[in-house]
Amino acid sequence: MGAQYYGADSENGDRIDDPSEDALFMMISDLDNSDNTFVVVQPDEDDPVWFVSVAVLDEGGYEIVRRDTTRNENEVTTSTSIHAVARDLTVWMAARNSGVH
Repeated sequence: MGAQYYGADSENGDRIDDPSEDALFMMISDLDNSDNTFVVVQPDEDDPVWFVSVAVLDEGGYEIVRRDTTRNENEVTTSTSIHAVARDLTVWMAARNSGVH
């Protein structure tokens, strides 16, 4: 079963607990190429079984890494749309918490 609570942490120290799609959009929008290059979302557990990260690419756009050890998922994709990334992450994280395989 997935975690009931998770948090999004950015490189610059910002944190949002149980982020909504809009909150993820704002955090990703705040990323840059110097001192705030990534956001990581994972359960608030000692040994989280899943995480997702979004990192700024030097050539523009974002690299998205989704990993879930309980489902043997390890996917790396890229996107240039912050809206699409925030929506996709919200759907993916909801599946972790619902137990849907």
